Amino acid sequence: MENSLGVVIVSAGKGSRMRTLENKQYLLLQEKPVIIHTLEVFNDMALVQEIVLVTGEEDIERCQRWVRDYKLSKVVQVIPGGNERQHSVYKGLKKIGTEWVMVHDGVRPFIDPLHIQACYDMAVRKGAAVLAVPVKDTIKQVDGTGTIVATPDRQSLWAIQTPQAFRMSDLIHAHEDAQASGFVGTDDSMLVERMGISVAIVEGSYTNIKLTTPEDLEYAEFIEERKGEGKS
Repeated sequence: MENSLGVVIVSAGKGSRMRTLENKQYLLLQEKPVIIHTLEVFNDMALVQEIVLVTGEEDIERCQRWVRDYKLSKVVQVIPGGNERQHSVYKGLKKIGTEWVMVHDGVRPFIDPLHIQACYDMAVRKGAAVLAVPVKDTIKQVDGTGTIVATPDRQSLWAIQTPQAFRMSDLIHAHEDAQASGFVGTDDSMLVERMGISVAIVEGSYTNIKLTTPEDLEYAEFIEERKGEGKS
């Protein structure tokens, strides 16, 4: 379908920095697993045709059950991931049949639908787009001995988030080229950039955090409570 959009939600990480027995994407936030909060945002958008959830082999059964219980009708498949995030994304891409695709971290539950729409619109206009926010802090480049070697201009630095949106054929090609070269990137836009494709920035929100540490979960509870107050 022309200009159709599919979404790969990557949720196969172990997240040792959370220091919990449970994987961070399945911890409860306001009595609901974090991953469900994330999936619901995309599932409720008319823009999205289909969603593939990529998770750990041992988590597939409960994720499939949650998809049914929470009536996430656009989640067409729940599949096991690979050894690296990059491999997990590629496996998800192979299950999507749309012209355009977004890749999103399962542990970013506070993504704003308006920013999803803006990222998609920019990708359709420019070919590829990612959400990002300007860096607030001064950044230092440090060498192996812990000595500062450079201070990049903060005005040119952005912290990259997800979702990231691409033409499906471009992202598949970028993944396959990286795989053939033995290259592992830190995000999908890095793979596309390697192919000489320009990626546009769309300004997102500082609340679109990736839940990585126990402190992040505390902040997430605060955000959820604030959202609840806004509805009352």
